[in-house]
Amino acid sequence: MLEQIKKLSTEITHYPVQNQEDLEAFRLKFISRKGAIAALFAELKQVAPAEKKTIGKLLNELKDSAQERYKALAIQLSQPHEKPAQHTEDLTLPPATATLGTLHPLTLVKTKIIDLFERIGFSMAAGPEIEDDWHNFGALNFPPNHPARDMLDTFFVSQDPAMMLRTHTTSIQVRVAEQQPPPIRTIAIGRVYRHETISARAHCIFHQVEGFYINHHVSFVELKETLHYFLRGLFGQDIKVRLRPSYFPFTEPSAEVDISCQVCNSQGCNLCKYTGWVEIMGAGMIDPEVLSNCHIDPEHYTGFAFGMGIERIAMLLYQINDLRLFTENDIRFLKQFAAYA
Repeated sequence: MLEQIKKLSTEITHYPVQNQEDLEAFRLKFISRKGAIAALFAELKQVAPAEKKTIGKLLNELKDSAQERYKALAIQLSQPHEKPAQHTEDLTLPPATATLGTLHPLTLVKTKIIDLFERIGFSMAAGPEIEDDWHNFGALNFPPNHPARDMLDTFFVSQDPAMMLRTHTTSIQVRVAEQQPPPIRTIAIGRVYRHETISARAHCIFHQVEGFYINHHVSFVELKETLHYFLRGLFGQDIKVRLRPSYFPFTEPSAEVDISCQVCNSQGCNLCKYTGWVEIMGAGMIDPEVLSNCHIDPEHYTGFAFGMGIERIAMLLYQINDLRLFTENDIRFLKQFAAYA
């Protein structure tokens, strides 16, 4: 009996099944009521009582293995056969020309700004986009009740401690001044966030460049000449520049810097509000209190600072009249800057 079980097990394992007819023949031969396994169960009655338990166990295992192979073969035959993939392409044709991308207009402007300031000794600095209250407001003389601290103007990450998405890159100025002794001549470029309604002239996410210089006897004249050098290098020697008195908590005196509108050639358009002038940046002499907050002695050092939006510069430089185009990723818009890359 043991030899019969062993022989039948080998036959079940290697029985060839290619189609449904073979599968039915497998069933009839091995697991049907008149199959080989049923015949062995019938002969079990003649086995000696001492061996009946062992032989019975082997027969049950043989029956289970035969049924499992039958089920597996049935599933295999029920699945459609995949036809080998056929190449329909003409492999003799030359490959399609790859479409090359181009630098984003904001990246082009950043590169120009960095190049202009590196020529006169400014180094690059960077800082975190999630800032604490001290570096974003406190060290820059923003009083506790200043509107900029309001939830309607700032994206707060947490309230205790107060953490927020930075509202300007001036926070980098504080971090650099805390860690580096004068003289300091640095620019910082990065994303900033403000709670503003998105329109052709404003966005809640934009980019700024912040520059500052701290040394002995730094004057407003040096600030003015630095800005003239930068704006003429960016827009050309014919650009007109004017400075208007203004107020910022972290500079005193402060000024708004305007340039002649490059979109309408100072004739009046939506971007310049039909005045012929566009505000390009804020600037001024660093407030002595800010220097003290950064552990710099205002009795021995003075400095100037300026900050501007990169989107506003790009709009004027490339004559773009809608700020939203920079973030919409419209390939038709971006392709226009291939010539500038």
